[in-house]
Amino acid sequence: MGFGNMQKIMQQAKKMQQDMLKKQEELKEKTIEVTSGGGAVKIVIALDLSVKSINIDKDVVDPDDVEMLENLVLAAMRESIETAKGMQEKEMGTVTGGLGLPGM
Repeated sequence: MGFGNMQKIMQQAKKMQQDMLKKQEELKEKTIEVTSGGGAVKIVIALDLSVKSINIDKDVVDPDDVEMLENLVLAAMRESIETAKGMQEKEMGTVTGGLGLPGM
């Protein structure tokens, strides 16, 4: 492998890094909405996994059954994170060409 090839590889790596940083910024802006309990709990999460909002229908707030509300929130959080992770991997795959780069 000659110096020219190594320089080309380094340029490609630098471009990929720049593209990845740009894509990570874009992921902060893209959001998904997930609900549980037939819409009683709604979570909006960005594809960078930052939670933007949690809305709870006042009809499901029962002081005598807090466990049910906790389970609805937990279910919505788990689903939103898994969905966002899948979308994040797909989005980052457009930059990495499907390479599984740790931490990206």
